Amino acid sequence: MTRHNMGFLVVQAFADRLGWSLKEDRRFNARVAKGVIEEHAIHLLLPLTYMNLSGDAVRRYVDYFKIPLTSIVIVTDDIALDFGRLRLRYMGSDGGHNGLKSLRMSLGTSHYKRLRMGIGHHGEKMLASYVLEKFNHKEQQELPTFIDHGVEVLQHLLRESFSHVMNSVNTVPRSTEQKQADGAEPIDLTKPPVTGRGE
Repeated sequence: MTRHNMGFLVVQAFADRLGWSLKEDRRFNARVAKGVIEEHAIHLLLPLTYMNLSGDAVRRYVDYFKIPLTSIVIVTDDIALDFGRLRLRYMGSDGGHNGLKSLRMSLGTSHYKRLRMGIGHHGEKMLASYVLEKFNHKEQQELPTFIDHGVEVLQHLLRESFSHVMNSVNTVPRSTEQKQADGAEPIDLTKPPVTGRGE
């Protein structure tokens, strides 16, 4: 229940939503679950390493199951985004995040998809202390809704293209007049995902 475990909380909640049980697998030093959804194999992995070694677990897993790096989506906390904000990206820098540094070193690339879950940081505390703290009272009240939004994004990614979901999640809120003018609406993350094939 610390800010640095934001990604862990979202993936755990996603497994719960699917009705899957994450079980420890010592081969990968991780808790894992896998299944098939609409003929697509889906793997969930929660490294049990320290944050700065999490890339080791991911590397072992993708090598064992021969998962292409283009199929990976990493869920991570991000201090550059305010608490409650989400962003999807095809790639990016590690931004000083030790878990993402480990992934870059283990995978040999920063070109992997990521769901960034904002935890904010306004500089009033040292970064290491801040990310390892438990969520404050206000954050704890908002946390269930925030986690649900992350889970909804992952559900959409099961059935829709990454680019479509990314554009919807990353859309800056617009006025009603602007929405009517261009005829486009961002995805309503409170509704179930639509049926269809995706990336």
